[in-house]
Amino acid sequence: MDTLRTGARLRLRKPTDTRRPGHSRSHLWIPWAVIGLWVALVALAVPFAGKLGGATTDQQVDYLPASAQSTQVARILDAMPGGGTTDVVLVYQRAGGLTAADRTVAQDRAAALDRHLDLVGAAPRTIMGKDGRTLMVPVSVAQSAGDSKHVVADIRTQVAQDRHDGLTVKVGGSGALAADMDNTYGSIDGLLLVVTVAVVAVLLIATYRSPLLWLLPLVCTGVAAVAAMAVAYLLTRLSGLTVNTMSSAVMTVLVFGAGTDYALLLIARYREELHTTEHTYQAMLNALRRTGPAVATSAGTVVAGLTVLLLADMNSTRAIGPTGAVGVLCALAAMTTLLPAVLVLLGRRMFWPLVPAYGTPPAARHGMYHRIGALVTRRRVVTLVTGLVVLGALALGTLNLSGRLRQEDAFTQRPESVTAMQELAAAFPGQSSQPITVLAHTPDARSVAAEARSTPGVAEVTTGRSARGWTELGVTAAGQPESPAETATIERLRTTLGDRALVGGESAQRIDTDDTTGRDQTVVIPLVLAAVFLLLALLLRSLVAPLVLLGAVVVVWVAALGLGGLVFGPLFGFVGNDPSLPQLSFVFLVALGVDYGIFLLHRMREERAVLPALTATGGVIASAGVVLAATFSVLTVLPLVSMVELGFVIAVGVLLDTFLVRSFLVPAAALLLGRRLWWPGRESAPVPAASEQSAEPAEREHETRR
Repeated sequence: MDTLRTGARLRLRKPTDTRRPGHSRSHLWIPWAVIGLWVALVALAVPFAGKLGGATTDQQVDYLPASAQSTQVARILDAMPGGGTTDVVLVYQRAGGLTAADRTVAQDRAAALDRHLDLVGAAPRTIMGKDGRTLMVPVSVAQSAGDSKHVVADIRTQVAQDRHDGLTVKVGGSGALAADMDNTYGSIDGLLLVVTVAVVAVLLIATYRSPLLWLLPLVCTGVAAVAAMAVAYLLTRLSGLTVNTMSSAVMTVLVFGAGTDYALLLIARYREELHTTEHTYQAMLNALRRTGPAVATSAGTVVAGLTVLLLADMNSTRAIGPTGAVGVLCALAAMTTLLPAVLVLLGRRMFWPLVPAYGTPPAARHGMYHRIGALVTRRRVVTLVTGLVVLGALALGTLNLSGRLRQEDAFTQRPESVTAMQELAAAFPGQSSQPITVLAHTPDARSVAAEARSTPGVAEVTTGRSARGWTELGVTAAGQPESPAETATIERLRTTLGDRALVGGESAQRIDTDDTTGRDQTVVIPLVLAAVFLLLALLLRSLVAPLVLLGAVVVVWVAALGLGGLVFGPLFGFVGNDPSLPQLSFVFLVALGVDYGIFLLHRMREERAVLPALTATGGVIASAGVVLAATFSVLTVLPLVSMVELGFVIAVGVLLDTFLVRSFLVPAAALLLGRRLWWPGRESAPVPAASEQSAEPAEREHETRR
């Protein structure tokens, strides 16, 4: 009976290809023209793509909006004689206690730095800790001496001569932290690209089990990545967009992840068409017609979600929007033009050893997802409730998410600057080693300094440069850098001094970052939901189906954050979370997670049944989800906590969405809702009603309609 049914299907579908055998050959100039166009584009893009790394900036002050007090302080300091400063602290330490000779060495080094570097303020002084084992030398180097990276490297080279007989010397302070951060960012791009390509290649080989087919999506995504980097570089030059290493890294991951997803969907449908269509050109046209709306809407939801980030005040968050959107659009263009052109020209032999021959039946759809669909059909209520309970339990982990990530805790492997700051905190518990910069209008400088000294939490106030109507005051807080005590002191200073002064510095920048990120979240998250909902409603011609998909991905997002809360501290040892983690993970999980719902529901409308749609798309969605999760998990190998956290949450969320939500919860909800899923649109593709009791009747209904 199954054989007769298969033959009937083939006899019904075979006549759809009625062209003469040579008809498709007249169109072969089109694939060649497409490939030629892409070759020309890549040739133009390569010079610009290589410049993107040099156009990125990772300074904390560049992330903030111009209206932030700390940004205004940094800009004014840059305009003063000598420009801004690189603030470092030399930390001399001996376990058995510092000797008189050790103190002399530190004093000589301070004098040498004063002679050879363009310092700001008074000559460096040595400050002995109460434990007698630690001594610090604060140094402020003018910007005219060079950027922080080179200044810190020069100082470290000089102080290396002071280490002898158990005396250790480390370079800490905000300038050293910034230099170590810059060095870390500099090592990311090459590592990320290599690991991403390797991961995608392995997964494609495992998916296709072909010696050649896996290479085509990989090459096409590589071409898309080059184009995206070139366009992103031009954006930075033409629009003044602030692009940092995180936005560049996310763009690379998006190109490979989204591009591979689109390739998997297209190739799977193309393989199906090759069984029933004689000529590869027509088979590809059929595949593009059937997958095009879903792929285009999928890309549209990601682009829409990322474009909303342009409304964020944080420059670093805003940059992820257009760069990520550029990456997705380049991936979409390459996967719907370049990849089809290459596949058509190379023909069926690219699928060897599993060549889809014309007139042969496709692979039987009675695998794992057929069994899953049958289970969901029989136990739809139990499936839905159980899945929601699991996700709800994981969501409780959000209660375990720790506080804000401090700059010294931002590295997965602690550099010298972080170790130096920890030693200073232990040796000087009542004094900060990171100054707060207060800029007062010069006529009010004396009164502002007096009020600052009387502010609770302030240990010391020194007067520095005066220029352009401003006077620089260095305020030392009693609390340690980025501690609650120091944060309270900065807020009290801003309240007490009001409009007469601006309060900035590294710690103030972190406070402004938290405040700005919090405001951005209240704007970005609702707008992302609204934009994605509108696109889904247009594609699915329904108001209920988009609500089901969006509700599912929101629950997945909270569950993924909860899982992060369960592992970040206890397993990974992270002390704090990046403030942008909830916002960025939400944007990516909603925009990317909806993709698989689009693929499933689009096929459900075409098949006019749940079980055949799940059976047909389940394997493709699973492969695409694994590839996307793997590409984002590449971020976890990078040496920055913020990258690891973002990569983990998105990867886990994609896997939850792929194997739990799309495989079980959405089909169960669709079966329970029945025709109401497509309300208020006309029911052109009815979902089986609740009376459908098993998988076999569903398949018989599907075969009859075929």
